[in-house]
Amino acid sequence: MFRTGPKNLITDVAGLKVGNAEDARLKSGVTAVLCETTAVASVQVLGGAPGTRETDLLEPHNTVEAVNAVVLSGGSAFGLDAASGVQAALREKGIGFEVGGHHIPIVPAAILFDLINGGDKDWGRYPPYRELGYAAVQAAAADFSLGSAGAGTGALVAGLKGGLGSASTALASGITLGALVAVNAVGSATVGSSRHFWAAPFEIGTEFGGLGLPAAQPEDATAIRLKIRQEMANTTIAVIATDAVLTKAAAKRLAISAHDGFARALWPAHTPMDGDLVFALATGASGIAPSPDQAIDLYAAAGATMARAIARGVFAATPASGDLTPTWSQRHG
Repeated sequence: MFRTGPKNLITDVAGLKVGNAEDARLKSGVTAVLCETTAVASVQVLGGAPGTRETDLLEPHNTVEAVNAVVLSGGSAFGLDAASGVQAALREKGIGFEVGGHHIPIVPAAILFDLINGGDKDWGRYPPYRELGYAAVQAAAADFSLGSAGAGTGALVAGLKGGLGSASTALASGITLGALVAVNAVGSATVGSSRHFWAAPFEIGTEFGGLGLPAAQPEDATAIRLKIRQEMANTTIAVIATDAVLTKAAAKRLAISAHDGFARALWPAHTPMDGDLVFALATGASGIAPSPDQAIDLYAAAGATMARAIARGVFAATPASGDLTPTWSQRHG
């Protein structure tokens, strides 16, 4: 049986901090994951409409092995500016890949679509995401808010507000695993119209209500409930992280495994209208290189931890003026 880390957050993985910045009027925001030392990184994209920056370099056959930070942002393509703000803040601190005396922070990023969520997007000539990215770095800490915060501020799922979720798992091997996710899926996180989360089999304690699965499957359990049938108008973006010692190829496998959590917690997932993506980070802080047997546990836990983080993000969402949909607590709490 799995157990959580002390905070049940991705920052239970040694070497990571998370910062959120958001704009309530905009109903959007940015979340930055900062690596205290560079972390081996990779990525897996399974959604049909991704929006990304610096993901090609994360493929195992490409040169750069490690990154300084990863950014999740609202704002659709405009939100890719957030990585520039994070990069600027890190450069001021002298952090980055050194080339000829210059520090170049390596900051991959992914965005979700939250332009149609009741927020005021009349921002003028330039979108505010660069400044939000900079502010997210300044806010980085071991503790951070879930729900309607950071990249999850304006997130929506089918029939409910989405949000920013996180969870952690401490394995018997001594390895810790953590997930962070901005849940903005085209599909649903709950079983039909019930209050029960698809991720219920993986819940530890009462981290998203302790409701379990429904005693009887609702008639609409497998009905396809969608937020909006529009390309590039959704997307769940996430980070799976571990303190294990992994190669870049093994980090790629970790990202692939974490996508199983999307399929366990959202129905449907990985549609042509989602840009579903998982970044993987391995800090190596535990000093443990998993044996083949330990690796199986690690990859299994990646999916379970991600599923829990997704449910926690929706569960923790809070209402705000101008919302287009209710929160889980408003409808079911």
